[in-house]
Amino acid sequence: MFENQPKGLWALALANTGERFGYYTMLAVFLLYLQANFGFQTGVASTIYSTFLMMVYFLPIIGGIAADKFGFGKMVTTGIFIMFIGYLVLSLPLGKDSVAIAAMGISLILIALGTGLFKGNLQVMVGRLYDEPQFASNRDSGFSLFYMAINIGAMFAPTAAIKIMKWAQMSLGVSEADSYHFAFAVACASLILSIAIYYAFSSTYKHVLANETKAKSDNPAAKAEVKELSQAETKERIVCLCLVFAVVIFFWMAFHQNGNTLTLFARDFTQKTSEGLQSMAFDVTNLVACIFVVYGSFALAQSKTGKGKGIAFGVILAAIAFLFYKYTTLDSHVDIEAPIFQQFNPCYVVALTPVSVALFSWLNKKGKEPTSPEKIGLGMLVAALGFVWMAVCSMGLELPLTQGNAATEGARVSANVLISTYLILTFAELLLSPIGISFVSKVAPPKYAGLMMGLWFGATAIGNQLVMVPGIMWGMNFNLVTIWGVLAGICLVSALFIFSIIKKLNKVS
Repeated sequence: MFENQPKGLWALALANTGERFGYYTMLAVFLLYLQANFGFQTGVASTIYSTFLMMVYFLPIIGGIAADKFGFGKMVTTGIFIMFIGYLVLSLPLGKDSVAIAAMGISLILIALGTGLFKGNLQVMVGRLYDEPQFASNRDSGFSLFYMAINIGAMFAPTAAIKIMKWAQMSLGVSEADSYHFAFAVACASLILSIAIYYAFSSTYKHVLANETKAKSDNPAAKAEVKELSQAETKERIVCLCLVFAVVIFFWMAFHQNGNTLTLFARDFTQKTSEGLQSMAFDVTNLVACIFVVYGSFALAQSKTGKGKGIAFGVILAAIAFLFYKYTTLDSHVDIEAPIFQQFNPCYVVALTPVSVALFSWLNKKGKEPTSPEKIGLGMLVAALGFVWMAVCSMGLELPLTQGNAATEGARVSANVLISTYLILTFAELLLSPIGISFVSKVAPPKYAGLMMGLWFGATAIGNQLVMVPGIMWGMNFNLVTIWGVLAGICLVSALFIFSIIKKLNKVS
């Protein structure tokens, strides 16, 4: 999957990795911060959380329109600087009064606006790398690699947030509420790294920006290079994309419960300690070692030289030896912090991306690879399965508000419930998210590329606003089985809708 990829992919992916690391470090603890610092009730905190997510994914529509007019490169760099200011304001410990709440609101708006200018336009630039004929066949695998890089940043974010908060509390003597600001400050540092990478390796993607400038000129020959579609073809593609966007809304409503009800479930319904082999899963270095085993195994199988196979075998042995050492030096138990569960999804994405690419490559050779729309439909089915599993595992548990009261707390479930749920939801994400982005970059009419990518994020934004619905249900003391059942049902209906229009979608893909 690493072969025949444009060099610019790695530069843009690494720039995105730095930005996403900061974003997910902040997001891992944001809901808990709202309750710890301001004392907001679950419903209020959930609404603020989901509204912020909505803005983060809605504003790329504005960013796409601006990029179509002013250029993708300019919007990407402008977005990074605006985000930096937002994270800087959020990292200031301003207290709990109305001024602090107002400052938080301003910082969230700046972060969302900056992300809107940065995120979608960077992905359009990645898509443009694959407009060249020699790379066109690797578009899906390229976006899978880009998506994997995003999750490398996200993978370390929960651990970074927890560690820096504990360091601030233990070494600097700050309160728990104020220690959250140190986690937010990590995002500022990560953006500095991101912009440094973006500029340092600009030579690998500068032709994309040059072609963009050329296409905006009055040179008829330059304009002829852009494939023109008929009005009917343009309309058909836009309609099909909008139908996919409608389904994407409900996927993100369900999936982004990872920072909302799934985090609340981790805090209130999951065992607070872990021991033995299971406890190793809560150390991110052990997960990284497992990822090395996966990649080493692929390298061992695919390497064409004895030296390559030897290096791959050495990597596998070193990773296994590291895991064995960590197992022999385990503590009797480890404490589990609720945000740490958010590391599993990105770890799974990084580990399973080569598996996904290899599987679909094998199916492609046999002529049986699902189309992009079919993968999206399958992703919705798998997401439904994840919440069915949560519903089954939640049977017999207390109501949320009863469990939230230490005096009436009931049974807690094994951490394996959430670990396995995140695995199922990751399979769904790999089928839908990178493939969906690739589908948009391929199907979007050239003159509306920025707008269509913006609308992809706009659909995600609506889904993120709807993230609050299960949170409000939680605050209203709905039964857990009902909450998870609603999410499973929404995903199932969305999957059925996709398959009902699959012929129409396949025609344009």
